[in-house]
Amino acid sequence: MPKPKSNSLADLGGMVYSTNPNYKPEVTDETTESLSPLQQDLRVWLERNHRGGKTATVIKGFIGNVDDLEALGKTLKTKCGTGGSAKDGEIIIQGDHRDKIMTILAQLGYKAKKAGS
Repeated sequence: MPKPKSNSLADLGGMVYSTNPNYKPEVTDETTESLSPLQQDLRVWLERNHRGGKTATVIKGFIGNVDDLEALGKTLKTKCGTGGSAKDGEIIIQGDHRDKIMTILAQLGYKAKKAGS
């Protein structure tokens, strides 16, 4: 399997070369703790734009780490019986499932509101 191509210096981690023999790159820990469901303020949107004319339910406002976002997305997809994805702090569920998602989020203890169109 070939190595993925780097498109910018940021893909290399910002450091290309150092002449300092004692240089040690900084290790940043990007893990953020997820807020509890009671502290989350989620918005449930219905979107039709940029989706090939198909409707999608989008949950925005999740604050936490990627693993918790993906776990919540998997739960919602399973309970709605449809596909979707979880990325960039959003959960996208295929189809109009706003009412069902609002019920599921309330059962899980999340604060959620319908927003948008």
